[in-house]
Amino acid sequence: MNRTILVVDDKKELRLLVKAYLEQEGFRVVTAGDGQEALYVARHEKPDLIILDLMMPQMGGYEFLRAHKRETDTPTIILTARVEEGDKVLGLELGADDYVTKPFSMRELAARVRAILRRASREPIEPEVLRAAGITLDRGSRHVMVDDRAVDLTPSEFDLLAAFLSAPGRAFTRAELLDRLQGDTYDGYERTIDVHVRNLRTKIEPDPRNPRYVETVFGVGYRFAASERVG
Repeated sequence: MNRTILVVDDKKELRLLVKAYLEQEGFRVVTAGDGQEALYVARHEKPDLIILDLMMPQMGGYEFLRAHKRETDTPTIILTARVEEGDKVLGLELGADDYVTKPFSMRELAARVRAILRRASREPIEPEVLRAAGITLDRGSRHVMVDDRAVDLTPSEFDLLAAFLSAPGRAFTRAELLDRLQGDTYDGYERTIDVHVRNLRTKIEPDPRNPRYVETVFGVGYRFAASERVG
């Protein structure tokens, strides 16, 4: 079955353009003109990924993300003409996985869609379970448990945690972590990693302000605490 993409933008011409291109790439595409309509469509169509504009009438992209993420954690790409770092960071903090700035290349957008869908659905032939003190991560089912509590992670957060657990004590640079998440779609925005790490800490750390698991390596990036051995 073809993956379903929900394209949300108040400009009809752009919606139709993105829809036509992604359908040529083999996706099933549904559309919405604002956040309110997008909530209705998402509830009924259950898309595999959402491409979301920020500036829309009725309900904008930020408001849609807040409402939708309370219901389900669909991978989301922000599509926006706003280039300020604060706008990008806010979208990522609300749970978006990536962003594309207008004007954009359809080829690049399709590549980012495929990359995020691969991360969201990747299942190894032999599921690998990683365990550390208080944390269990199952690559096959993509489930994470922290102290017997199920934790819902976005695809980016899951892949970050898997990278950390696979090499405790190793310091990853932001560029290395971005490569793990985006591969050759990375366009130089290393601040993305800081936002995903902050979100991950909020979900897995007993005290996110004093992280036990994901440590900052100043001047380099991040690492999983070497004392938290993986078994």
